[in-house]
Amino acid sequence: MKIYHGSLNQVKKPIIERGRQSTDFGKGFYTTTNIEQAKKWALAKQRTAGGGSNAIVNTYDIDYDLLNNKRYKIKKFDSPDRDWLSFVVNCRKSILHEYDIIFGAVANDKIYTTITLYESQVLTAEETVARLKVNEFYNQISFHTSEAISELRFIESEIIL
Repeated sequence: MKIYHGSLNQVKKPIIERGRQSTDFGKGFYTTTNIEQAKKWALAKQRTAGGGSNAIVNTYDIDYDLLNNKRYKIKKFDSPDRDWLSFVVNCRKSILHEYDIIFGAVANDKIYTTITLYESQVLTAEETVARLKVNEFYNQISFHTSEAISELRFIESEIIL
């Protein structure tokens, strides 16, 4: 199965330590099965970095059944529900977890605003989940240990114009 990572660089050998701590699923290497999402991530990083940087999508292959591999501690969120919300809020507060691989929805900027309202106790969990369900979601697969990240096989990098 092909997965993609949006970046400013070619990333043949991903390094978990380069990731930021307070992200959706914590510090890790983030990928998606949706190439359009990876392009958006790469272009967003390019805008943040300013002129002179390339937006690059790195493509990897993983075994199709990796997300069911009993060798790893894997967390899967089938949809943005109450459990997903709680997990994302905790990770964005830099609360650590013990998972090797996590699969679930991306909390984009619109979703982040809703989560902020929930954290501020303006919205209940039920109201927050209801609001989240009206958004289009992309998925993300994050890798959090060197053993799990070794499952990625680099295929190619492509500069996005």
